[in-house]
Amino acid sequence: MKRIKLLISMCLVILITTVSQANIQNTETLNVQDDFITVSTLSDFKKYIDKDNVNVRLKAGNYQIDDAEKIRFIEVTGNNSHYDLTGVRLMVDTKLFSRTDLTKSDDGNSMYCAIEISGNHTTFEGLYIETYGDHPGMQSKNKIFNIVGEHITLKNVEVRTAGSNPYGYGSLFGLGGGDVRKMNGIRVGYPAKNVTLIGCKVHMRAMGHAIFLQGAENTLIEDCHVDGLLRTTDAILAETSGYMFEKDFYAIKPKHAHKPGYVEGTIIREDGKILPGEIISLSEDGIRMYPEYNGHKTKNTTIKSCTVFQMRRGICTGLSTSGDTVIDCVVRDCVATGFNVGNEDTLINCSANAKYAEAFGVPYTNAKNASVEMNILDSHNGMANAMLAKINGTGHHIVIKTSDDNFIPETLSIKLSVSESYGNFSAKDIMHATNIKLDNQTMAKILVYPGTENLDVDSKGEVKNLSSRKK
Repeated sequence: MKRIKLLISMCLVILITTVSQANIQNTETLNVQDDFITVSTLSDFKKYIDKDNVNVRLKAGNYQIDDAEKIRFIEVTGNNSHYDLTGVRLMVDTKLFSRTDLTKSDDGNSMYCAIEISGNHTTFEGLYIETYGDHPGMQSKNKIFNIVGEHITLKNVEVRTAGSNPYGYGSLFGLGGGDVRKMNGIRVGYPAKNVTLIGCKVHMRAMGHAIFLQGAENTLIEDCHVDGLLRTTDAILAETSGYMFEKDFYAIKPKHAHKPGYVEGTIIREDGKILPGEIISLSEDGIRMYPEYNGHKTKNTTIKSCTVFQMRRGICTGLSTSGDTVIDCVVRDCVATGFNVGNEDTLINCSANAKYAEAFGVPYTNAKNASVEMNILDSHNGMANAMLAKINGTGHHIVIKTSDDNFIPETLSIKLSVSESYGNFSAKDIMHATNIKLDNQTMAKILVYPGTENLDVDSKGEVKNLSSRKK
């Protein structure tokens, strides 16, 4: 009996020791996995934004930025650091964007922004940030995020913009200058390289771009969402007071004399007065490339599994200087074009509707060797558009398909060698579409205008040669 009790006691000791060791190991593992410094105030968080090799978590809650020292209100300069703001809601007073007493930045760029990330190998995640006060800034370069470092990851961040002038009229009063003051979302700009935006959302409630690149290289934008708001010109013409009413419903006159009556997706009268039956986006582009920044070219962008709704242009890679790749992206209800495609661009398994503008366009006559695979979504109940796709340039391979032929109204056509709609603003442009391989798996008509040569077409829909028609 004593021997049995002794054996039981020894087993209990071994069991307790094993459990204790396991608990210690689990605790150590937890500490290794969760080695974040947690702070509970914004001022304490700011103490770490210039530190290298730190992991900092700001306690979930509501915080406010209503004062600043510099035109970049928060500057994250730490390298090899991780900033976790999951559950944090940050409110930014729009009055800061017009403060003339704030210190300018050393980079010579006068743009105001709420948060700038310039540290390298840095992760910034989880924040919800919005502006309040609806006070327009002093410029059109205002933005929420400015990302200029290398190997930066912006993850699961949500942005809501407000505070532009004059809001409610989209691009009808121009793209900058004059009375136009913007509030943009996320900028990735030179000297940024190898930046990743993943799981980010931008809700545009201001004039401006949601996500845009200027001189950045090797950017990945994945699983991001952008949305804006639309408005009809009928609603504007019904106003009895306000900015447009005071101007007798005259917008800015189109600066491209050879294309009078067109402003960023909206037809207006040649003298600049808006017309009924048109539609505008209250913001600018969803995801947009600029060709360069101060001589530094925008290169090698990949956009994957993103969605853009109700913007001016949806996803615009056509203005980049290198072939970009767009994969599994969806664009709906944009008013200038869904996908703007350019030189050497590749679109794989992308989808768009054509309610208010063409689902996609390759508008540039100097664009070469684009590859487009486009699925057309339900395009009924639209307005102010008769084009499904626009194709100019040389050497493109284009596949257009749909899961339901009824998604495409008979009024929508695929057009080659045309200047209408977005693009072709130079009077020197000679419309042409040459050596195009077009696989039209829809019932939409293909309209072939003068300048189209060596067209290799396979089409379910009718192909009409309109070489004697004006474009």
